[in-house]
Amino acid sequence: MMDAERLYEAARRIEGVERLLSSADSRIELAPGEERRIVAVHDRRDAAELSVELGEGARLHLVELFTSEAFRTLKLRQRSGSSADVTILQLGSANLDCTVDLDGPEAESRVNGLFLAADGDHCEFALRTNHNAGDCRSESLVKGVAGGKSTGEFRGLVYVAPDAQRTDARQTSRNIELGDEARILTKPQLEIYADDVKCSHGATVGQLDGEAILYMRQRGLTDRQARRLQIEGFAADVADRCAIAELAETLREAVAAQLENM
Repeated sequence: MMDAERLYEAARRIEGVERLLSSADSRIELAPGEERRIVAVHDRRDAAELSVELGEGARLHLVELFTSEAFRTLKLRQRSGSSADVTILQLGSANLDCTVDLDGPEAESRVNGLFLAADGDHCEFALRTNHNAGDCRSESLVKGVAGGKSTGEFRGLVYVAPDAQRTDARQTSRNIELGDEARILTKPQLEIYADDVKCSHGATVGQLDGEAILYMRQRGLTDRQARRLQIEGFAADVADRCAIAELAETLREAVAAQLENM
């Protein structure tokens, strides 16, 4: 089966997981205290928007998988005490623009993302997290791998409003370029207007770890096997953090299949 079909089939076997059609705009509202688990696969070239409102104390677990050149806008608006756990995988050319608004105290957001750009692909991943209220927490980890003549781009912004005291925000971008012609651009930013905050961001763009490859080759692996294991471990880390834990293995398989093209 294709990646989209395999993921939907795995989701179908998990009680309480909703499968969302991605070809049309969607708006979802979670009532106070409600919990929902949602899977969306983008397997065709189109553009759509998903808007989710989380009531007080609501909990969202969302997985989005891109297997085609789709353009997606994701908007999350969270009330007091709500939490959103989001996993996003771009397996080839795709464009995502994600905005998270933390509008009530004690709201929490976690976003884990990965893009894998094979030769000729172009991936864009934009994430803006707005801390509009105090005592909120956000954490984002976005990883990228580019091979051949592909390009990848991450743009991240954490905004902290003047009244959003005691904000805790962490933003991380980690990337690997496979070869001299691959390009990854990363631009993490902080915009802070409160003084009682804990905010951090970091970004790296590099090559594979030569010492680690040498270590594995000394233990019997070929150069190709050692490189593949290092890339797969780097990328599978995001799948292991899947917002719906039962789908982690399926996402790891999808990642491994895409790496065969790189």
